[in-house]
Amino acid sequence: MIRKRNNRSGNNIRTLKKNINGIGKEYNEDGDLIFKGEYLNGKRNGKGKEYNEDGELSFEGEYLNGKKHGKGKEYNEDGELMFEGEYLNNEINGKGKEYGINGLIFEGEYLNGLKNGRGKEYVNGKLEFEGEYLYEYKLKGKFHLNGHLEFEGEYLYDHKWNGKGYDKNGNIIYEIINGNGKVKEYEEGKLLFEGEYLNGKMWNGKLRVYDWITENKKFEVEYLNGKEI
Repeated sequence: MIRKRNNRSGNNIRTLKKNINGIGKEYNEDGDLIFKGEYLNGKRNGKGKEYNEDGELSFEGEYLNGKKHGKGKEYNEDGELMFEGEYLNNEINGKGKEYGINGLIFEGEYLNGLKNGRGKEYVNGKLEFEGEYLYEYKLKGKFHLNGHLEFEGEYLYDHKWNGKGYDKNGNIIYEIINGNGKVKEYEEGKLLFEGEYLNGKMWNGKLRVYDWITENKKFEVEYLNGKEI
């Protein structure tokens, strides 16, 4: 089992027997509980819980050979659920869900802690994007705005690259081919850029800059031939 002893400076030091099996606890040098759960041969194996320096639960789930492995949940400092899903060798791997202030913000597949594979993004409980990701970036899929399909196609580093944009009645209103053409860019339902792209860059049009705390537009930047004017 875990034992605590004091060194000459008065700090608590945790010691752990090499062959611990069953239920045990771990403490930091200040004597604060940082883990409790199941062990096998001195390593975390089975179910367990981790705690932050304030004693609040930060993770609960399954372990194998001392590492997070299997299903688990992560919590923020306020005790709110941030993530639930699958782990492999201490990394998020497999299916999972991320949560924000307003609830679910992403559900899908992960590889080594990054979005990779099929997934869906949500804003204020509404579906915004569904499609495929490659190492955290959107690869291809459908972007929804206020409940209707706004864009369908391919992305390059999260920017629309090949595809078509639609109005709320399903009519095509813009098209972009290999990073060129008319385009509208949105983030969290707000129009960021409307104009023309050339080689995937803003070429002609207006970029809107927002205060993301107040959600109000701060100012606009106009592009002409790839330069701000």
